[in-house]
Amino acid sequence: MSLPKTEVTRWLSRMALCGLVASTALVSACTVRPLYSNAPLVAGSDAGTASALSSIAIKPVSTRYAQQVRNYLIFAFGQNANEPSNPVYTLDLGVSELVESAALVQVQTDEDEPTAGTVTLTANYVLRDTATNTVISVGKRSIPSSFDRPRQEYAAYRAQIDAENRAARELADLLRLAIAQDLIRHGKKA
Repeated sequence: MSLPKTEVTRWLSRMALCGLVASTALVSACTVRPLYSNAPLVAGSDAGTASALSSIAIKPVSTRYAQQVRNYLIFAFGQNANEPSNPVYTLDLGVSELVESAALVQVQTDEDEPTAGTVTLTANYVLRDTATNTVISVGKRSIPSSFDRPRQEYAAYRAQIDAENRAARELADLLRLAIAQDLIRHGKKA
């Protein structure tokens, strides 16, 4: 037994209408926009994410690897410019380092000297509005970087520094993305 053609066409048109309504509701809830666009963060404002990032001042740090992260962030936030003279936001940055031996493999000797290591840089940050000193966001990000430890002492030291530099560059990129997302979230609340 089959349905008459008019009932089938009615049923198909109802299903198509339901599908259209459902897809319209789904698409209307979507708010996709480029993360680093110059579109305003808040309606009525002229500051986009890129300009908001360039208005962040980063407080001084004390260690070599923390200074590397800070320098990369200044370069990334300012789009190749210096820090702003009148910052809208202030970033408190704390960077810690953990150096671990990853492998103990010696083929030609009986000594258990490490042959590979891992440098992990961890950044804790607090982003504040300079005018009101209110905390906009708090976060923590980590990046590991592996390196080989040759037998020569200077070569092993240089390999560790190179791993710190790689981790600092990657951590700065990760922090830039996280802070841009935090600024967008803060802009939606305002």
